[in-house]
Amino acid sequence: MTDSDARPPERDRPARPVWVWRRWSRSVRLWVVVALSTVVLTVLTSSFVMQPFLIPSGSMEGTLQVGDRVMVNKLAYRFGGEVQRGDVIVFDGTGSFVAEESDPGLLGGLLRGAGAAIGLSRGSETDYVKRVIGIGGDRVRCCDSQGRIEVNGEPLNEPYLYPGDKPSHVRFDIQVPEGRLWVMGDHRSDSADSREYLGSPGGGTVPVDKVIGRVVLIGWPVDRWGWLRSDHG
Repeated sequence: MTDSDARPPERDRPARPVWVWRRWSRSVRLWVVVALSTVVLTVLTSSFVMQPFLIPSGSMEGTLQVGDRVMVNKLAYRFGGEVQRGDVIVFDGTGSFVAEESDPGLLGGLLRGAGAAIGLSRGSETDYVKRVIGIGGDRVRCCDSQGRIEVNGEPLNEPYLYPGDKPSHVRFDIQVPEGRLWVMGDHRSDSADSREYLGSPGGGTVPVDKVIGRVVLIGWPVDRWGWLRSDHG
């Protein structure tokens, strides 16, 4: 008896039906299309409509906390809407708060853009979030006899101020140029805002055309979810 006679005959492995492979292939293609469509839709929405923004510092406490993910309405001022006092905005500080943004490189730029699209990072190192205190033509000064900021001679009611903070430790008196904004953080003792750049070009004011959008919603963490209303008082 030979070895070949001793081994039991091997059974041929049954071939997988063609229809199974076709169905698997269609499923893979479908998931790829869904994934790509989701990415494209997210990027387009973030670029033109509603952008997530990660709060990087405590300058807006207690309205916004470090690590909050907020939604920024990028259409708020695109179709006739005007920036108003009390609005919480995200803006590009290039040319007003900073000279220019450092180059993150191709890979760094792609990673930052991807993170910003889903609210895991800031879109740019030059993006800031502050509250609008004065608009073009306003005279903003600090402070009156009771320590309140005045806008056009009227004391400003600021219920959003961080508990224990004064309206400002820095005295100023500025006429906001047309087309520009005077912005401040709600946590005045921990905010580098328009007061910090009084001696810079523009006197600390921000061009309206540098506004990215208005903060309308706190989306994360879940226990802080809610709409953010502007305070125009």
